[in-house]
Amino acid sequence: MNIGIPKEIKNDEHRVSAPPSGARELVERGHTVFVESGAGIGSGFADNEYRGAGATMLGTAAAVWAQADMIIKVKEPQPSEFAFLHPDLILFTYLHLAAEEALTFALLESGVTGIAYETVELEHGRLPLLEPMSEVAGRMAAQVVSHYLEKHRGGRGMLMGGVPGVAPAHVVILGAGAVGANAAKIALGMGARVTLLDINLDRLRYLDDVLDGNLSTLYSNHINIAKSIVSADALIGSVLIAGARAPMLVTRDMLPMMPDGSVIVDVAVDQGGCIESTRPTTHSDPTYVIDGVLHYGVANMPGAVPRTSSLALANATLPYALKIADRGLTDALENDPALRKGLNTFGGRCTHPAIASTFGLEYIDPASALESLRLDDLVPA
Repeated sequence: MNIGIPKEIKNDEHRVSAPPSGARELVERGHTVFVESGAGIGSGFADNEYRGAGATMLGTAAAVWAQADMIIKVKEPQPSEFAFLHPDLILFTYLHLAAEEALTFALLESGVTGIAYETVELEHGRLPLLEPMSEVAGRMAAQVVSHYLEKHRGGRGMLMGGVPGVAPAHVVILGAGAVGANAAKIALGMGARVTLLDINLDRLRYLDDVLDGNLSTLYSNHINIAKSIVSADALIGSVLIAGARAPMLVTRDMLPMMPDGSVIVDVAVDQGGCIESTRPTTHSDPTYVIDGVLHYGVANMPGAVPRTSSLALANATLPYALKIADRGLTDALENDPALRKGLNTFGGRCTHPAIASTFGLEYIDPASALESLRLDDLVPA
């Protein structure tokens, strides 16, 4: 299979979808890898490293997209890349379609096969291709809170861990998944007082057992959220429903309940956000203030640590990319239920129920879509 690795063009995005070691593994399995010149520079990988791994370097994104049977990316295609989409192409990347109406319809109109990292789902709801970036984003969220709580950054002028005789910062975290757990781990390690809310009591019990420090857990409902944010020096939003928009847990009229100079980091912003007053921002312009509360809404937080993020992401995605390349799309999807759940668009149809519901689209089950492909293969030319 011909596999393309283009340079990421989203604002302040420095990750690359596969490091040279990943390209080498694909080449050693008999595949041809086309890499756009400079694709790895932001993550510290030089073009010569890709050449040494057996990849073919191409000078433009258009050339990479044109040569590829499968494009492996990090972030969703940007509007300038929509023209590269076509029915014979497999697109393997983060898509977050529930928050991207224009992209959703561009994928459907093009007929491209869109497989989203964030909806590949194992048994018991585990999201293996979202986990590594959730771990990075969660750990970063606590660091961001600590940074912006400093007075000259717009915060309350608080030290996360306090000092003897002075209380630590109170960090409230909505959602106890991978992001929330990692945010809690780092915040607790910095000495903060952490309140972690979720609707999954088994998850709260587990984290209560394994996390050390000043941790309180609460069942997530409107009353508990409202009570918690009144004393919150920082609020981290980390709620996820696979493939769907994040639920709105903190409304605009609740914002004045928070102290002046408090900090909001809404990691769920790439899925629409779980805090009504948040909106997507960029690493170069990350914050804004509403009602005295500083908001941080960067939608690609792991892009700030691209080398760590690129390596962590490829560790998770490469086995699935190899499965598609080695076995072919149909066989890979039919024999891997987790990968099949990652199928978001196929032949101009929406193949993920949450996305179809979000935009009022007709939904076709991935198994039915694959069966139609099999039937098409049986029709004589």
